[in-house]
Amino acid sequence: MDFIRYAEAAAALLNADLAEVDGLAAYLDDRPRLRERASDRDCMLLRKLQRELRPVFEDGEVGDVAAVVDGLNGLLARHPMVPQISDHDARLHLHVGTGSSSVAEQLTGESLLGLSTLVCDLGADRLGVCQSAPCTNAFVDASPNRSRRYCSDRCASRVNVAAYRARRRAAVVDAVVDTGHAESYTG
Repeated sequence: MDFIRYAEAAAALLNADLAEVDGLAAYLDDRPRLRERASDRDCMLLRKLQRELRPVFEDGEVGDVAAVVDGLNGLLARHPMVPQISDHDARLHLHVGTGSSSVAEQLTGESLLGLSTLVCDLGADRLGVCQSAPCTNAFVDASPNRSRRYCSDRCASRVNVAAYRARRRAAVVDAVVDTGHAESYTG
């Protein structure tokens, strides 16, 4: 079980549109066995998990370790799981849940175990919320220096372009004011 991958998948699950089974199927695109079993009930249970997980990422963003730990411990207590060793793919690794577990139970277990292990190994401050307004996507910061602030390259680029344009506008305004031609500036 790759805990960072499961933690990142938990952030992606939190960001997924689960209003319909099609949204869950899209999230499970690379997991055909789970995708074919996805149901409306799984969507309903996972939407509830999304509401419960959001505060954990928000608390991680502001560095509230105690709140992250309390939040994850509460979720772990409400969602007990059964880890099992599997040998498919020619290697031993852990799975959470059994073949009889629902899709929601399996994804919940993977998410909670992945996030809990990540927090214990790397710290609660590795959970974040995108700082590019109006985006509110959650993310896991697996960078070596804990420097991630955005959920994606797209959001980071949008913020950087906006900052560049603002600096450029300010420079033009300053130049216009300095030359005394403010009345000719069209902005």
